[in-house]
Amino acid sequence: MIDPYATLDIARDADEQTVKTAYRKAAKGMHPDSGGDADQFARLQACYDLLRDPVRRKVYDDTGFDPQLADPRDLKGLMLLEPLVNDVILDEREPGSFDPLAAMRRKLSDDIVKSRFHILELERHRNRVRQHIDRLGRKAGTDFLGSMLRARSQSIGEAIRNAESQIGAIEQAYAMLEGYSYELAASGIGTSAPVEALEGEAAE
Repeated sequence: MIDPYATLDIARDADEQTVKTAYRKAAKGMHPDSGGDADQFARLQACYDLLRDPVRRKVYDDTGFDPQLADPRDLKGLMLLEPLVNDVILDEREPGSFDPLAAMRRKLSDDIVKSRFHILELERHRNRVRQHIDRLGRKAGTDFLGSMLRARSQSIGEAIRNAESQIGAIEQAYAMLEGYSYELAASGIGTSAPVEALEGEAAE
């Protein structure tokens, strides 16, 4: 996520005039007509547009997020986190009785493992197809079978690239959970009594 305040080099409580002055100063050096980089100028403009919009700025200040400034990788990560958050909301267990962050991390880790196994299967399948291609005698004229096998190999390659991209998105979602913590309820409510009972039985 691009930080608009860092981009304009201003404090978070900067007023409208300060924002405008900082933008004009930065724009002079970043504008493409002045030899600046077009992508950097576009980011500067996006940051300025956010900070001069009081509604978007308030949302960003409260959440640290704005869709138009988000890195594409962050957007993919958010798409993966959204259903996990929904699962937490719909979980009937008492808040504090379980760690939703641990559950989300575990689910993401499991998905990475599954995707890697899927890639291994695809690679084995593609190797078998390639071996068939190498062993297939070429027919004079149109090579129907060879074309079909090569097309299949290419489609498997595309599936492998998609799976690798999915792993990247999952890893990004996992990284976005870093820095969060969750306070569990005191364990004495649900666990200490049974433990004490077991200790008493053992003493007897």
